[in-house]
Amino acid sequence: MELSFLRPIYARPGPWASVYLDASRNSQDSRPALDLRWRAMRERLRQDGAGAATVAALDGVVRGHDPMPGDYGLAAFATEGEVVLTEYLSAPPLKDLASYAPLAHTMPLLAQRGEQIPWVRVLANRNGADIDAIGAGGVERAQVDGGNQFPLRRIDPGGWSQSNWQRSAMTSWHRNASDIATAAAELAAGVGAEVIVLAGDTPIREMIAAALPAFWQDRVVRTDAGFRAAGADNSALEGVTVQAIAEVATAHADATLDKFGMQEQIGNGLDAVVTALQRGQVETMLLVDDPSSTEQLWIGDLPTEIATSPEELSAMSVADPQQVRADAALVRALVGTDAGLTVLGPDEAPDLPDGVGAILRYADASTPGRDRG
Repeated sequence: MELSFLRPIYARPGPWASVYLDASRNSQDSRPALDLRWRAMRERLRQDGAGAATVAALDGVVRGHDPMPGDYGLAAFATEGEVVLTEYLSAPPLKDLASYAPLAHTMPLLAQRGEQIPWVRVLANRNGADIDAIGAGGVERAQVDGGNQFPLRRIDPGGWSQSNWQRSAMTSWHRNASDIATAAAELAAGVGAEVIVLAGDTPIREMIAAALPAFWQDRVVRTDAGFRAAGADNSALEGVTVQAIAEVATAHADATLDKFGMQEQIGNGLDAVVTALQRGQVETMLLVDDPSSTEQLWIGDLPTEIATSPEELSAMSVADPQQVRADAALVRALVGTDAGLTVLGPDEAPDLPDGVGAILRYADASTPGRDRG
């Protein structure tokens, strides 16, 4: 998981108010219920020391955000009277949460957000295609109207012209498919997509797949779900898209675990990961998501000032160590050293010591866990 979107948070010293809440408004009594829950969360922030300006800024986001259809959540992070980051959550959080602490509590957001896989989806018929793309820069869309509109239907006029009509129709389909494939590949390259979901009429869908560059032949998912027609119910296509993205994310996690296993105990466990973060050695950290964790670490002002004890930071000339949530300190250090994160479920890494490990950029004689022989 790439974490650069969190940099605006860690560019500010804090302390931080972090809010997660179910913002769904899909029933008549949901708005009053939201108001009651948010009132209690506001009071909790005040009791924990959040200033009036910071609470008011969050109030403006919670009460004034553009509502989404269906069930969804909202995460917001504020300091010194300013909301620095707001994110919609595709589903309500496991529970409403409001905290005020030296570091922003970003781990619930990362666990629910998951790895963001850039993707392209093509919904095609013989006349053209609607193409959607999701990448780091947001949503991009394109519409392709085939340049070969006539004839597009293979008909049976009879007589000597029948074969000419059929060949002409097939030629038009192939040319339109080529136009669509070109547009899809260009959009995919632009957003750095890892998968193309290809839906629509079967004949043209197969022609588009065949016309895609070789790079995409193993990265395209064909589906019968979805129709390019006004008012068509494409909910099944949404499900196929989500599944395709999830499979890519799972493949990434499996590859990360395989790479971690090849290190032979280097970067294994909390102590080793903290030491590696101090040294800027971490390429990717693996962390088992545990919302109930009460593990604590100590930090200074810099992302690499992270330790398991205040004495260790004092030895690093940190004047005033602060005790914070371990996951909050770990994430700040990752962002500050341009490292990545892979969030795992408990069943994905049951034997990971302390629920944390790291793939290292390099290892030397002083790296904890290295067999010096």
